[in-house]
Amino acid sequence: MFAIISDIHSNLEALTTVLADIEQRGIKTIYCLGDVVGYAANPKECLDLVIEKTQNCVMGNHDYAAMYEPTNFNIGAESATYWTRRALEDEPDRKTSDKRWKYLGGQKMRWTLETKMGDVKAYLDFVHASPRRPINEYVFPDDVYTTTGKMNGLFERVKHICFVGHTHLPGVFLEDPDFYTPDELGGLYPIVEGEKAIINVGSVGQPRDRDNRASYVFVEGNAINFVRLPYDFKAAAAKIYAIPELDNFEGDRLADGR
Repeated sequence: MFAIISDIHSNLEALTTVLADIEQRGIKTIYCLGDVVGYAANPKECLDLVIEKTQNCVMGNHDYAAMYEPTNFNIGAESATYWTRRALEDEPDRKTSDKRWKYLGGQKMRWTLETKMGDVKAYLDFVHASPRRPINEYVFPDDVYTTTGKMNGLFERVKHICFVGHTHLPGVFLEDPDFYTPDELGGLYPIVEGEKAIINVGSVGQPRDRDNRASYVFVEGNAINFVRLPYDFKAAAAKIYAIPELDNFEGDRLADGR
């Protein structure tokens, strides 16, 4: 039994709510799909919690941007990146600062896990964005209709199950190609031996599917369970508004889930 979180984006209120729910379910193992930082006001605290609570975390494009340089970011995202970097650099405790930077710099772009899930032998890939371009390729639900060639190319890189984040839109892509939202699946996707799937776990800290509740998944037996949790988005937004370098839009969007 394990949980998968992604796209926290420095939203401490959302992250602590999700971690509390995971603990309440008795889940001891947590994996993260990246973008721990970016957009919101608590990069240091979120990074510390991910370091403490998760067993593995791949690199997201915002993590990469904080560590190196932002690429193809809009003005708000770029400004947040530079503010995040300064916040991390201004940490007075050198040991703590070094630990955070070492963690960011040591993240892999992908990792795999071969395991038994119930009676199913599973091969699991964990990436931030896509199985083809792990850090920055977007895989949108509409791609199953508009760019089937892209989807075919992605599934050529999938051996069995690939967990992704990046778009902040939870759901399951199948090889047909097709896409199913968690609501269409009744909140649960059963892993089947031989059936390929790309599974977006949604975003903890910045949902964009018009549902402002934090999103994550947990896996029990061979079933992937989608979870949504209300959290204090007003408190998270207020912190963003209080920092001039952070775009107010990043706070506004938390209310609408966009």
